[in-house]
Amino acid sequence: MKLNRPKRAAQSETIIALIDVVFFLLVFFMLIGRMDATAPFEVRPPMAQTGRDMPAGGITLAIAADGALALDGDEINKQDLAAALSVQLAQQPDLRLRINAHRTAELRHVLPYVTQAEELGIRDVVLVVTPERDQ
Repeated sequence: MKLNRPKRAAQSETIIALIDVVFFLLVFFMLIGRMDATAPFEVRPPMAQTGRDMPAGGITLAIAADGALALDGDEINKQDLAAALSVQLAQQPDLRLRINAHRTAELRHVLPYVTQAEELGIRDVVLVVTPERDQ
């Protein structure tokens, strides 16, 4: 006696095709979409000037890796810096401040002094950088 097994109906694999389509759409929109916020106006970042001589005149604020300060070679604490800059600004109304920070100094040690200089009325602040050497 020969028993015939009923044929199994072929299962449709529509769910796998749907997953592929969703994956491709996800990748597509991730590639073409902008992930950053855009300004409602044109913004052109400043160009770094390397290979030029440092501008003459003014004073230099040195910032160590740990945040210690020196104004024109003399150590100074954070509380006395504003008064010292005000005295210099009274002597030279067009005072230039050069900020020379250690390469491992965190940005949180540098930016407050740029803001402080601006609040005191110093219009010309130069951030000293070292260009990368070609290897």
